[in-house]
Amino acid sequence: MHSLKPPLAMKRPRPPSPPPLSPASTKQTSPPPPPPLKSLHPNTPPISSKKPKSHPKWVPLNLFQTELSLPLTFPTGQTFRWKQTGPLQYTGTIGPHLLSLKHLQNGDVSYFIHFTPSESAAKLALLDFLNVGISLVKLWEVFSENDSRFAELAKCLKGARVLRQDPVECLVQFLCSSNNNIGRITKMVDFISSLGTHLGSVGGFDFHEFPSLERLSAVSEEELRQAGFGYRAKYITGTVDVLQSKPDGGAQWLLSLRKLDLQEAIDALCTLPGVGPKVAACIALFSLDQHHAIPVDTHVWQIATKYLLPELAGARLTPKLCSRVAEAFVSKYGEYAGWAQTLLFIADLPSQKALLPSHFWDIKEKNSAKIEDSNSCNIDGNYS
Repeated sequence: MHSLKPPLAMKRPRPPSPPPLSPASTKQTSPPPPPPLKSLHPNTPPISSKKPKSHPKWVPLNLFQTELSLPLTFPTGQTFRWKQTGPLQYTGTIGPHLLSLKHLQNGDVSYFIHFTPSESAAKLALLDFLNVGISLVKLWEVFSENDSRFAELAKCLKGARVLRQDPVECLVQFLCSSNNNIGRITKMVDFISSLGTHLGSVGGFDFHEFPSLERLSAVSEEELRQAGFGYRAKYITGTVDVLQSKPDGGAQWLLSLRKLDLQEAIDALCTLPGVGPKVAACIALFSLDQHHAIPVDTHVWQIATKYLLPELAGARLTPKLCSRVAEAFVSKYGEYAGWAQTLLFIADLPSQKALLPSHFWDIKEKNSAKIEDSNSCNIDGNYS
């Protein structure tokens, strides 16, 4: 593009000297306005002093529905901080970034940044949060080869991905989940979240950056009890106090658990007030890269005794049997057994059973099975 400045070697010619002023011409007059500056290039638009406005837009994430299904990932018990803000659209915060995700008509996923200090940092945080370094399709191919029932589920419930959350955020959420229901858990998590910096509002919901441990340490047990936390209030304040006392800080201590073996990470988490084996396994799976962690509750116990350990059907779940269930999952599905268990858990939820073929629940597990395409497995039309 040509420069609007004249070449340095050229000098603007001086205008001729004006004639001497007569007495009548000594009256000052305003000089005529300069002619508008024209571009030296015919295709250059007129010059304006206004800066062009940026137009935020939905950006493709290059993730297909087989790698990420938003309805099968966000409202299924991994996190309680993301809200449905539109058809096939979910909104939440990752650190200081407020983002929305939605499915396009073809099932692909795109994202929209509502607020961020850095767009590049927001995208990196989003990709990390979604665990995109792990191919869900490849994992499910391996699982399906070893489990005919899983193969059929995978055909019908595509894209149920395991998230990689911030450990502090994940820990506090699952402290709220103890012996609780989704509605109350969500209200508690919303209260905790509201203590952080407000980042914006989308779809009628307010979104906040999750509060730091320092901010949480200023909240008393009594305040939490008044907010409806019940006995969980002492677990949250107690855990925050323990984390605050860690030499390198509680957030760093939790992150360091990603480098430990699973049992070491579970044992470390169980030293925190209110954290038992099941909550520890949830935190390990959803935030600490412990991909073969198996959170065992009565729901998972029923799945295990029906499909993996039928000889234990009718037995009472004990800590020893919890370990046996976890071992059974790992034995069948390997080092990413937690991802397999997540799909089996989701498939057993009443809200998801409707997406499965009517004959599915009458099928008994076989050593091998031919999986045929079925229109009833197409969940695109069932999202809205």
